[in-house]
Formats: sequence, C-alpha cells, structure tokens
Amino acid sequence: MRRQDIQMETKIREAKAALRKQVRGELKKMTPEEQSAASARGRTMLQEQALWKEARSVLFFAPLQGELDIWPLVTEALSAGKLVALPRFDAEANGYIACQIKDLMQDVRTGYLGIREPVERCNKATVDRLDLILVPGVAFDLHGHRLGRGKGCYDQLLTILRGVTCGVAFDRQIVDQIPVAPHDITLHYILTPSRWIQV
Repeated sequence: MRRQDIQMETKIREAKAALRKQVRGELKKMTPEEQSAASARGRTMLQEQALWKEARSVLFFAPLQGELDIWPLVTEALSAGKLVALPRFDAEANGYIACQIKDLMQDVRTGYLGIREPVERCNKATVDRLDLILVPGVAFDLHGHRLGRGKGCYDQLLTILRGVTCGVAFDRQIVDQIPVAPHDITLHYILTPSRWIQV
C-alpha cells in the first residue's frame, strides 16, 4: 500500500473515532424515557412503510443500550408469518452470519459481547432472499453512509447479504457526513423516529 493511501486510511479512521465519540455523547443526553418514546415512534414509522408491510423476510438486529429499540417488531413479524433472521457471531469466521429464528423464547440466547443472537441449532438464512435488512450503527448520514462500532463485523455481513438495507437510528445519530472508506457499504434507506429517508 502506498504511503499516501496509508495516510488517507489513518485520517478516515481518526475522523470516524472522533465522530463516534461525539454521537455517543449526544446519545447519553437522552433519558431512558426519551429513548423509549422515540423507539416507539420509530417502530410506528417503520410499520407504516410499504417496504415493511410487503417484506416476507426480515433480518433484525438485537438493539444495544443507546440504539433504537426495534425488538418488539420481531414478535409482530413472526406472528405475521414473515421469515425472521438475526445475526449470530461466528468465532471461526470472526464475523456475523444471518440465522433464522422461529420462536423468541427457544431460539434466542445471549451470545457474543452480551448481544442476543440465535442459538447454534438455528439454520442459516438464505442470504439472497432477505427482503429487508435492518442495520444498526453509531451514526448515519443522508447519503446512506453508516458509521459502525469500529470492528468491521457488520460490514462483512452486509457485503454478502442481498436485499434492501435500512439503517435504524435516533434523530441525534443523523450527521452531515460520515467519513467513508472504499469498502464501506451504502444503505438504501434510513429510519428515525421522525423520518423515512430514501437514499
């Protein structure tokens, strides 16, 4: 790799780290009550979209502290007969694989980094048939760029999945511009409690 490329990568990495710190600081200002109310509005916003109503298969994520809570929609999707999948961390591949769940009580446990994920016996979801892929992140911009947690695991998963991608965030997580590296994935939509953004 050329020196110029290394310098550029370093600048992008540093800019991303600074932006993560800034956005996390903003999120800490939200009370649990504010997060809960905003999450409810975000879920309603998603339920109103034709993309959600028509999706036969959805890849969810298990929200962490400070992320918009879409979890109640997992139960709704299962009840509606949608194929529901969640990421599971695969230690061998050092990345996530999408696995189908059919029952929240039996098919989900606490796994890697304390995140809820499918148990080992859950089958891999066919990655070329997911209608909607809900994507977590630290920050997003209106061009569909996403800032993750910095490990790159979710980016690896997104490179192999086929389907419509939708970033899920609080309004405070929308920024003017995300520093972008060549390998970063661009999303199709962004969902917040107040906006449905088509990129």
